[in-house]
Amino acid sequence: MSLQRAEASTLFCNRDFPRRFESFGMPHRALIGLGGNIGDVEKRFSRVLRYFVKSGLLNPLRTAPLLKNPPFGFTDQPDFINSLILIETKLDPHGLLRYLLWVERRFGRKRSFPNAPRTLDLDIIFFDNLQLNSRRLTLPHPHFAQRDSVMIPLRCLCADDPGPQCSQ
Repeated sequence: MSLQRAEASTLFCNRDFPRRFESFGMPHRALIGLGGNIGDVEKRFSRVLRYFVKSGLLNPLRTAPLLKNPPFGFTDQPDFINSLILIETKLDPHGLLRYLLWVERRFGRKRSFPNAPRTLDLDIIFFDNLQLNSRRLTLPHPHFAQRDSVMIPLRCLCADDPGPQCSQ
């Protein structure tokens, strides 16, 4: 992470990010990246989290703080808000991908061009310790380690510390 990019990022919290949940003992664990920059992204993230809780297909275990950060690729757009949700699930990796794409559509995602502004982006960053490279899914997510939108919230999640702006 470059200093310039890190300085342009802001870590913050709300009532759902960061948060802990009870485990239901589902067989798989995955780390899901959330992103968006259109509309009320914070409210949408909370709604998505509640949707996951009610789904029965996956169970959130922990959420990371929120990160406001500049876009990359196509930069003529508003800043993004990103976070992570550690989940447990009974779905296999491709089943989880199909479910997340369905949730994106349900929450208004339209795919106009690569790196375009979006209401919601859900990515599988890790799934168990699986390494996979299929036509539709690569795990771990490619280039996750070069993205502040993943690495900054991940450091908070791994450190079991919500971060300096999130002390409660």
